[in-house]
Amino acid sequence: MKEKILDKATDMFLTYGFKSVTMDDLANEMGISKKTIYTHFENKTKLVENCMDHLSQNIITGITQICALNKNPIEEIYEIKKFVMVNLKDEKSSPQYQLQKYYPKIHKTITQRQFEHMQQCVTDNIHRGVNQGYYRDNLNIGFISRIYYSGVTSIKDPQLFPLEKFPIKPLMDDYLEYHIRGIVTPKGRKVLNEIINSNYE
Repeated sequence: MKEKILDKATDMFLTYGFKSVTMDDLANEMGISKKTIYTHFENKTKLVENCMDHLSQNIITGITQICALNKNPIEEIYEIKKFVMVNLKDEKSSPQYQLQKYYPKIHKTITQRQFEHMQQCVTDNIHRGVNQGYYRDNLNIGFISRIYYSGVTSIKDPQLFPLEKFPIKPLMDDYLEYHIRGIVTPKGRKVLNEIINSNYE
């Protein structure tokens, strides 16, 4: 039951927002009593914390599995993007910024975990891309990995990129192309163009 509550609560938080979803909403949606929820989670804050731990671990595990496939490094980035977008339900409600506003301690913990994992993932991706001739060999990899993380975080800010003007899917595609074009060799540019022209999803 705890796992079912986590799955449903995570789904609802990502769809409607952390503030909007109440314990009553969750109980009604699942057809259970609030008492059942409180048996496993003492309050909404604990539920949010557990949901974000659960989601974060699932995403990290999935990304690790994608990286283990040793795909072309440019294709790998697009595969990771697709996987993350599916798991975050395309972030229709800007959950990252709602989490930051209403649950700052949880947001700080999750953000640190995401930064550490993404930093390693992007660094490994760039090293492989350089070794395989897809990325330029004169890159400052520490800078690129951090600026990539900074950009991914910033484009999710609804004040900078309002969802009604910048839907998240095309925005993420634009950002990935922006990032990759800045670091590729002619060989890498050919792969990137093939991915873009194939209407990659």
